[in-house]
Amino acid sequence: MVTALVISNLILWALVILLLFAVYALARQIGVLHERVAPVGALTPEKGPKIGEQLSPVTTKNLANETIDIGAPGEASTFIFFMSPGCPICRSLLPVVKDMAESENVRLLFASDGDDVSAHEAYAREHDIAAEQYVVSQPLGMMLGVNRLPFAALVNESGVLRSRGLVNNREHLESLINADELDVSSVQEYLGLKEE
Repeated sequence: MVTALVISNLILWALVILLLFAVYALARQIGVLHERVAPVGALTPEKGPKIGEQLSPVTTKNLANETIDIGAPGEASTFIFFMSPGCPICRSLLPVVKDMAESENVRLLFASDGDDVSAHEAYAREHDIAAEQYVVSQPLGMMLGVNRLPFAALVNESGVLRSRGLVNNREHLESLINADELDVSSVQEYLGLKEE
């Protein structure tokens, strides 16, 4: 009986040691995967202006019928969020965009295109967007190479394009600000430079 107890204890200790090696190997693999799966960031389209280019100013009017020069030198960086009243992802990102712009201390503009200004005015009222922050301008979207929504761009106070891309979540929005802070065109570029 004592021999069977000793043998069963030895087998149990061998299994515990084997399980410890297995847990160590799995933890190591999780670490390797964590290094390989980097943050994605906003998808930067190839067409349109390049990051670091001085933009040609676009003059447009906001919903308050005030003239705005986008891309002209100003007091602060401008974060432009392109959206559409019919876009559900755009709608879900509105609170995130507002919070981020406030915390990053940038001027926030909401941009869209379309002929029905009354639909945009109703959308702005529904989502508590100030008329001074909302522009309806197709030339602005064309200048920045907007091909899908939601899209965002960051223009610094000198009128230089600092970052732009297709954004679908908070991480994508924050990657545009991070790219500007890191002085790279995108988070992907930064990670590529870091690996070299």
